[in-house]
Amino acid sequence: MLSLAVETSCDETSAAVLDNEKVLSNVISSQVFHSDFGGVIPEIASREHLLKITEITESALSLAGRKISDIELISATSEPGLIGALLVGLNFGKSLAMCLNIPFVPVNHIHSHLYSNFLGKEPESYKFPFISLIVSGGHTLLILAEDFFKHKILGRTVDDAAGEAFDKAGKLLGLGYPGGPLIDKLAVSGNRDYHKFPLAYVKHSRFDFSFSGVKTSLLYFLREINFENVKTEKLLSDICASYQNAIVRSLFEKTLLAAEENEVREIKISGGVSVNSCLQKEFRHLENSGYKISFPETGYSTDNAAMIGLTGYLKYKYSGDKDYFMRESFNHNAKARLDYENF
Repeated sequence: MLSLAVETSCDETSAAVLDNEKVLSNVISSQVFHSDFGGVIPEIASREHLLKITEITESALSLAGRKISDIELISATSEPGLIGALLVGLNFGKSLAMCLNIPFVPVNHIHSHLYSNFLGKEPESYKFPFISLIVSGGHTLLILAEDFFKHKILGRTVDDAAGEAFDKAGKLLGLGYPGGPLIDKLAVSGNRDYHKFPLAYVKHSRFDFSFSGVKTSLLYFLREINFENVKTEKLLSDICASYQNAIVRSLFEKTLLAAEENEVREIKISGGVSVNSCLQKEFRHLENSGYKISFPETGYSTDNAAMIGLTGYLKYKYSGDKDYFMRESFNHNAKARLDYENF
């Protein structure tokens, strides 16, 4: 089954074409200009999606060597995300499905990060159960995946997501946006034991996360040492390494505890923060203890349409009511037509 997927939940406009689980193309346009504002501006992001989505979809079809008339299923991100940005991709996907008279699958963005570890792998390797740690700029969740679309949320952030904590630290340190990759790069040459930033423990929950405290601790520490006046490259690297270590330790310890208590030996980490070198190194050490650790390919870690397409296809494949997805496409409007030649 050939499927087309679009992703517009935040500041990436992406389209992908898949043949069942196999990715034929995955095109991503990132709105890098948001760095000028120190964060994503929702209204500007939505307008940029409107400008780019047709072009990006055409590119994905061209790279896959397919025409729009070949597509048999369409998926788009439906939640969570920036509401204006979501509406662009959602309505674009529904309109195409309606015109083509094919099923439309709305996809939960969190589900797609969970399944992004399956991308590029043979379907025979899809094994359950596993613990999923999803870490991105907007989300930090700990999930027990028991089967396809049978998930149990074990923990989540009660305030900032891990990615937000990195980005806000980047601003405090004068590094720019996004802060995560810059902090990771500087931390490589730093001493992670230079300063002990706090690890937050949420009352009445062993698996929930909290990162607002470590961010505030950094703010007070920088004031205490008069950072702007004593800043050196070595000091900056040491602070980045220490701060990063505190976030990674929190993620690692709670995830390992969840795996132990649920007697699961497979852990899959996904989301934009999953590319962090310290995080990967920490979890890779568990392989010496018999754990199976997985990360998505780098191109599938941040927001992308390939993970939306795979999740949409799996959702359709394992659904007991496939007619539901035909109804989702609003194909009752028989007057709607699509000009294949001009698309």
